[in-house]
Amino acid sequence: MKRSAKAYTLAELIVIVIFIGILSAIAIPRIDFATIRKNKASSTSELIVAGLRRARRLAISDAAANSDGYSFEMTGNSPYSGFRIKNEDNNNIIDTFTFDSDVSVTIDDEFNFGPLGNLLNNDTTINVAAEGRVFTIRVVPATGMVKCVKN
Repeated sequence: MKRSAKAYTLAELIVIVIFIGILSAIAIPRIDFATIRKNKASSTSELIVAGLRRARRLAISDAAANSDGYSFEMTGNSPYSGFRIKNEDNNNIIDTFTFDSDVSVTIDDEFNFGPLGNLLNNDTTINVAAEGRVFTIRVVPATGMVKCVKN
């Protein structure tokens, strides 16, 4: 009677592990980490735009009960570590987000959205930068419209 082998030998497994190790030793130094950090600027700017739009949307949808609106505030000291969305009527924090440490975010003040979705203060620009890639986020004060431009 002949038995068919249904398993790998220890020698075959060792050869495969060595082969995978050699391939990874060649591939890992070739990964372009600068590109990864540049993409972090893009994803961080998209996160900020989404946060600004959410704060504006909350201000509009809650206008009947909340005449003070919602704010988009940076957290931490410059360079900022994240942002939060706050209900200005009762000072409740709605959401908090953090940034990757490779990304630099500059802003002068918080953004306060009124019940009509308009910006109540004059600061309208946020700059997001990482590895030479810079994004500028602008908010139109009269309407609260948010735009993101890659520089």
